[in-house]
Amino acid sequence: MEINIGIIAIIVLAIAILAILASGYVKASPNKAYIISGIKREPKVLIGRAGIKIPFLEKKDELILKQISIDIKTNGYIPTKDFIGVDIDAVAKVRVLTQRDVTVNAKGEVVAGADANKRITTEMANAAMKNFLNMNEDQIRDALTDSLQGNMREIIGTQCLKELCNDRKTFGDEVQAKAQKDMNALGIWIESCNIQKIEDENNLITALGQDNMSQIQKDASVAKAQADRDVAIARAQAQKDANDAQVIAETEIAQKQTELAIKKAELKKESDIKKAEADAAYKIQEEEQRKTVEITTANANLARQEKELELKEREVSIKEKALEAEVKKTAEANKYAAQQKADAEQYERQKRAEAELFEIQRQAEAEKAKSEAERFAKEQAAEAVKAAGLAEASAVAAKGKAEAEAIQAKAEAEAAGILKKAEAMKQYGDAARQQMELDTLKVYFEQLPKIAEAVAKGYMNVDSIKMFGGDSSKLAGDIMTTVTQVTDGIKESTGLDINEMLAKGFAKEKAEDAKPVEKNDTGNDYQEV
Repeated sequence: MEINIGIIAIIVLAIAILAILASGYVKASPNKAYIISGIKREPKVLIGRAGIKIPFLEKKDELILKQISIDIKTNGYIPTKDFIGVDIDAVAKVRVLTQRDVTVNAKGEVVAGADANKRITTEMANAAMKNFLNMNEDQIRDALTDSLQGNMREIIGTQCLKELCNDRKTFGDEVQAKAQKDMNALGIWIESCNIQKIEDENNLITALGQDNMSQIQKDASVAKAQADRDVAIARAQAQKDANDAQVIAETEIAQKQTELAIKKAELKKESDIKKAEADAAYKIQEEEQRKTVEITTANANLARQEKELELKEREVSIKEKALEAEVKKTAEANKYAAQQKADAEQYERQKRAEAELFEIQRQAEAEKAKSEAERFAKEQAAEAVKAAGLAEASAVAAKGKAEAEAIQAKAEAEAAGILKKAEAMKQYGDAARQQMELDTLKVYFEQLPKIAEAVAKGYMNVDSIKMFGGDSSKLAGDIMTTVTQVTDGIKESTGLDINEMLAKGFAKEKAEDAKPVEKNDTGNDYQEV
């Protein structure tokens, strides 16, 4: 039983001790300071932290640290430096100092901080704990209002009305600086002092406002007039600048248009030159092509005419063979063979000569075409006409010559047939030979107009022939040359010389005309025929 009582007592004692210790635990907020004093010489200050207070041995006191607003009023009209009574209402922001706010050490040196002008000493912090411990906001406000009012009244007496109205901040700063000296002894720091309202008993501030209003209106009118003037000047300058810019722009546009026109003209000139060159080149090429076509056409006509000549020659050959077959029936085999061989050799020589003649003519035509082509490069218009005329004349001459040669070949074939017939008829004597010569002359004169007509016929379809080189008689000479070549061909192929036979005939006729006339029995003249 005694043991239980002892345990209970211990438990109760422990609970009591714990309760005592719990009652000693204190925790201060950031805007309030707990000052614990009693055992230690220096009190312990708790701000925004917790601590232990020993019950019965230590005491806890409170100190408000938050900022307090104090309304400072003059409570009447206070005369200014210029003896004008004013009533001023201001608001001061103050705060109780603590050891945490100390910025100056014991020697009075400024400790580095956010505001180097705050010179807060330890004595000032201790004074705050002595003067405002356990006081609420209203009590602190009442304790400080009288001091702040007195300092503000003193400053009012050193200022003029205009200074107070024009520079309230300076006035507020002077009140704060003047009152801070008194607040240092109380442990209070003035954070700011702002002037809220200034009134005077004679409404002089209103009069100053009207005067200032008039001055401001005057200044505003002057400023407006100056502004209008500046606007007019600026507008005129802007119009001038715009006009100058427009003139410059139009000048540049005109210059660019002129340059563009010049450039277009140059380009057109170059284009016209190129076009003219292209047209000239085209015309030259066209003339060359036309000349080539004409030459090719002439060559084709020559080839066609050569083919026709070859066909006619074949016809003549067929006729010759038929004639030869007829002569063969009446002539001796040996004489025919010999004559046939002679004819073949004669024919071969004739064809070779004709081929050489044709080749020479072809070469002459080629040289002539080459010469005409070179002249065409120097004289385009005349050369084109010349080339056309030459080509047409060459074609006509070739055609006429081919027809003449065909007739010549026919005449030569007929003459050769007559000659063969004459060889076969040698047995009949001179009378037969003379008859053969007469037949040959008859055939020659019958075919001679046709030969001339064939040579000239090609020129009948030509409207005009332009002769270059000054020799206009060459055309008639070519016709006569062709006829002469027919006579020479007969001589070479048959051995009959037409000119010689004509000469013999004329000589015989002349001799008979010169023979004396004999008289017959009747006395009439007579002549043997």
